[in-house]
Amino acid sequence: MEKGDQQYEIDLLKRIAERDEAAFTVFYDRLSPILYSMALRMMNDAIEAEDVLQDGFVYIWQRASSFDASRGSPISWAIMIFRNKAIDRLRVRQRGERLEERVSASPELGPDQDEKSALEPVLRERQAQVKSALGKLPVEQQEALQLAFFSGLTHQQIAAKIETPLGTVKARIRRGLLQLRQLLQSSR
Repeated sequence: MEKGDQQYEIDLLKRIAERDEAAFTVFYDRLSPILYSMALRMMNDAIEAEDVLQDGFVYIWQRASSFDASRGSPISWAIMIFRNKAIDRLRVRQRGERLEERVSASPELGPDQDEKSALEPVLRERQAQVKSALGKLPVEQQEALQLAFFSGLTHQQIAAKIETPLGTVKARIRRGLLQLRQLLQSSR
């Protein structure tokens, strides 16, 4: 990239820091193809790459004033931001996959072998419905519900374990429970 292009992008970032939407649009149009391509290679999923693109540009909009030209070019700064956003999403995806494996292997969600109770078939059917509905929730909500209800952790313990703010954990649990209720009601 030429020195003039780099200076132009530095100027765009200064204007973005001042909340200039036109400058943000130009910056987006210049860099989004490169950054989307990088995110797509990392995520191997078009929808998640688009989410990374959105997260990264929201971050740039909010933090343009933190750009320091003495530490690198605008493109290298943007690449670092998008790389970190993609890595964060990959970590969430991996946690979700591990949670899904634990839920699938969890004996409290599997069929119980005790046939003595007359309610047993009804309870097994309900367990299957809950397990199915839980699998339809977003990964972050599944993880929060698993830790809260199957692992017995408090909200604060969950926040510490998954390194997420307490308010976010509470919101995920609440939204997860609401969605779970809707899914279970629609399956009746």
